[in-house]
Amino acid sequence: MSYEQGIVPVKSELGVAAALEARRLAEKYGRDYLTCEDLTVILGLGINNVRHMINSEDFPVIEVGNRKVISVIAFAYWQVKKAI
Repeated sequence: MSYEQGIVPVKSELGVAAALEARRLAEKYGRDYLTCEDLTVILGLGINNVRHMINSEDFPVIEVGNRKVISVIAFAYWQVKKAI
């Protein structure tokens, strides 16, 4: 597969979409990590639903002490993967 032929692998397309979304979110929130409260605004969900989602097995969360934060790029990639 080559880019010259106009054929782009699916994983590459997901990565590009995730990178664009990550850049948009990082610029909007002015940081590279999101909090639970940020996700309630981004997703339009209640705090209990977001906490349940954060505690799920496949959600990309980082624990810093007792606090959980979400990398913008990891969240954007997770979001794009779930959309397909």
